Amino acid sequence: MYAKNPDSEKTPPRKPKQPKRTRSSSDTLRVYGGALLLTVLAFFVTFQFVEPAPPRSLTIATGPADGAYYRFALDYRDKLAEHGITLNVRVTSGSLENLNLLSSTDEAVQLAFIQSGTADAYQQQPLQGLASVYLEPVWVFTREPVDNGQLQALRGKRVAIGAEESGTHAVAQQLLLDNALEATVVTHNIGGSEAVSAFDQGLVDAIVAVGSYLSQTLQTLLHHPDTHLMSFSRAQAYARRHAYLSNVQLPQGAIDLARNIPAADVALIAPAATLVARESLHPALSDLIMQISATLFSPATLLSAEGQFPSADFLDFPLSPEAARYYKSGPPFLQRFLPFWAATLVDRLKVLLLPLIALLLPLSKILPPTYRWTVRKKIFHWYEELQLVDQSATEIPSEENLEHCLANLDKIEREVKAIEVPLGYAHELYILRQHIDLLARQIGLREQVLENQRLQRAGDSQHHR
Repeated sequence: MYAKNPDSEKTPPRKPKQPKRTRSSSDTLRVYGGALLLTVLAFFVTFQFVEPAPPRSLTIATGPADGAYYRFALDYRDKLAEHGITLNVRVTSGSLENLNLLSSTDEAVQLAFIQSGTADAYQQQPLQGLASVYLEPVWVFTREPVDNGQLQALRGKRVAIGAEESGTHAVAQQLLLDNALEATVVTHNIGGSEAVSAFDQGLVDAIVAVGSYLSQTLQTLLHHPDTHLMSFSRAQAYARRHAYLSNVQLPQGAIDLARNIPAADVALIAPAATLVARESLHPALSDLIMQISATLFSPATLLSAEGQFPSADFLDFPLSPEAARYYKSGPPFLQRFLPFWAATLVDRLKVLLLPLIALLLPLSKILPPTYRWTVRKKIFHWYEELQLVDQSATEIPSEENLEHCLANLDKIEREVKAIEVPLGYAHELYILRQHIDLLARQIGLREQVLENQRLQRAGDSQHHR
């Protein structure tokens, strides 16, 4: 383009560097690809610390199949199934067996209903309380009315006090001990439908039961024509002596208005049904169970006001961190707006935000100037070549050398045209081409001057001849 003689390109004094043709996209990939690789590496390392996903199934220990624990466990099962979680319901004899299962090393059971006041022997176990969910009164049914409302009426009687590993058995023994009746009452370690059958057959004179009035056994006893429900005349005293007991009133007709059951107001004492879990229960499942508990037990009942349950009261074990957070702030923020599994995934992956933030903040300041430098380097590199050409043309102002300089500029021009840069940097590329053209014009003028001088000398020489 600039050289007059193409053959002069074969012997330039110094050939310019010839960088490979580089597309602008490769610059982006080189700069930002490295940052992406670094970020992925940080994610990989941090992912090792991400909590495992919640299990898709767990097992709850309840009580007899005709009891309220079992009935409510089925409600939990249905609610958890809506979130893709399988709840296996394990029938047991009651609270003490449930505590044994929760404390066992095989971890076959992760959750259980436990009657408050029955866990003194298990305080060193890795268990945690989630909630008390409802009051389950102590019901004392006799063949004859107990007018004074005191357990001394059971002296010398045959009394069914529940299966040995049940919460009923534990609280019944405590009440007999409180009244110094343990040696004068003939106890039968039976409960549920077996106790009702024994009562009907005349094998027992009284039944002590603990549970929700909704249970099948208690509905049978409350409507039984031959039973009388005892009202505890000293209910407040029992509640003061035992922190796990509450004094509750069952209004006349509350069970059945049509049959007026009970026939008068009844004073009862009541432990609470509580949910106890292993400390290893996944936190996300604890959160979900708390929400389901609120759905099932927050409505008002015959024995509790609306919103009274679930509660952190009456727990025998330390409150779990998730339950404590729920009582203070409600459901986790993400679970208020996202499906359970989506919220759980985001919550698990939040630990990945730490390296992301730690990397992106400095990278956001480093990458843009690095990218600009990478693009401009392709342009500014040629200014070094232009300086060498300019220096050569100045130091050796011969026609032959100037011709070589123009040939070099022609090579540089072709290489520069092959450079591709983002549109934002195109003006700098065109400025470079203008500078190449300007230098070529200057060298061309010098060459023209030398040629004119040579022609002038040749003319003068012929004139003298």
